[in-house]
Amino acid sequence: MDVTSTAIPGPAYRVRTRRLVLRCWEPADAALLKAAIDANLEHLRPWMPWADDEPQELQTKIALLRQWRGKFDLGQDFVYGIFSADGRQVLGSSGLHTRVGEGAREIGYWIDVDHINRGLATETAAALTKVAFEIDAVQRVEIHCSPGNVRSAAVPCKLGFVHEATLRQRARDAGGRRRDSMIWTLLTGDYPASAASKGEIQAFDAAGRRIM
Repeated sequence: MDVTSTAIPGPAYRVRTRRLVLRCWEPADAALLKAAIDANLEHLRPWMPWADDEPQELQTKIALLRQWRGKFDLGQDFVYGIFSADGRQVLGSSGLHTRVGEGAREIGYWIDVDHINRGLATETAAALTKVAFEIDAVQRVEIHCSPGNVRSAAVPCKLGFVHEATLRQRARDAGGRRRDSMIWTLLTGDYPASAASKGEIQAFDAAGRRIM
């Protein structure tokens, strides 16, 4: 399979996996996102620096989701909500972030504390890896995490990513203290043989047309 060229239009606004719906956040989702984050603050604070700014007012969340949607529409960054298969429950959030440079994406993720240890982060990361290579036609996908975040580090390992380095004191934890950061990568040439390429997904564009 040649994943370096594709005629498939993107980006993927909605992705269906076996158990999940991943989709672009909408301002109308603000109350759902706020409730999910508020319920997960103690779970998120050790690993997510942005959790220090929580809880936030609903209007702040609406403004944030407007920014995310705007960047999605402009092709600048791609933040996805992780929803149950029926679309009614927020199970976390993820993203295909462009901050790692041209021709690359960084996948980030968090899962609701009541749904961890079910493989949902792995299912999410696998689906977005597939989107990155087969729809966005990138050359490299990265996952960054703290060495202490064992659950998070297990995800790229399962999907065939390579642990390239642990960079010392390159990130900050929720308290602003410097911490090490593990860098996992998957390249175009390695993708077809990886576990990430094996999953079946459906992907849809902004108009709801199926593109995968």
